[in-house]
Amino acid sequence: MPSPPQLTVIACNVLEDEVRHYARGLAHVRQLVFLPQGLHNEPVRLQRELQAAVEAAEADAGTDVIALVYGLCSRGVEDLRHARCPLVIARAHDCVTLFLGDKERYATYLREHPGTYWYSPGWIKSHAPPGPDREARLRREYAEKFEADEVDYLMEVEQGWIEKYDRATYVGLGVGETEKEVRYTQHCAGCLGWSFDQVRGDPGLLVDLLAGRWDERRFLVVPPNHVIRLTADETIIRAVPRPPLP
Repeated sequence: MPSPPQLTVIACNVLEDEVRHYARGLAHVRQLVFLPQGLHNEPVRLQRELQAAVEAAEADAGTDVIALVYGLCSRGVEDLRHARCPLVIARAHDCVTLFLGDKERYATYLREHPGTYWYSPGWIKSHAPPGPDREARLRREYAEKFEADEVDYLMEVEQGWIEKYDRATYVGLGVGETEKEVRYTQHCAGCLGWSFDQVRGDPGLLVDLLAGRWDERRFLVVPPNHVIRLTADETIIRAVPRPPLP
C-alpha cells in the first residue's frame, strides 16, 4: 500500500485537542494549523482566514494535500482558491459530524430531536455554548462597547435565537474529557429549561481524515483550481471548476 501524501492540516481549535491526539505518530502529517473557534459566526472572516492558511500551506513545497477539519460551517469553506494542492474535507454541515463520526447518524439525530444544541469539550472550554457563562461574558463584552439600553436589546436578541432550542446534547471523543464537562452541560440545560442528553462520539471520521483514507461517500477531495459548493442533497458538498476572478 502506498504511503499517504504529505499533509498539512487546517482545523478549528474547537477540535484542537482531538486533532493533536489522533495526529500523533502520523509521519505524513507535516504541520497542524489551528484557527480560532467561532469563525462560523463570521463566514467572510472564516473564508479569509482559511484562504490565508491554504496559501501558506501551498507555499510549503513539502505539502502534497491540505486537510480541512471543518464542515461547511456557514459556507465559509466555499470559494477557497488553491492552485497546487488538493483539499480534502469531510462531507459535513458542521463539526458535530466529526464528533459523531457519520453524517447519516447526525441527520437521524436531528430528525428525532430538531431543537438540539450541541456541547463538546472545545465549545465548553471557550464558553461559547448557551448558559450562564456565555450570558455573563456577552453582557460584559457588550457593556464595554454600548450604552445600557443597547446592551439590554442585544441580550434580548441573543435570547431570541436561544429559544429555538430545547435540548442540550453533550458529545466528546474521549480525549482529555472528565465528568466535569458532562455536569456543565447538564447545568446549562437546567438553567435554560432544556432537556439533557449525552451521546457517544465516534472518532472514525476524524481518524480517517488524518490518516488519508478518503472514500467518496464520506469525503470530498477538491482538485486544484476547483472550489467547494453546497449541494441540495445528502452529499452536502461538491467540487466545481473555479470561476474566473472578476
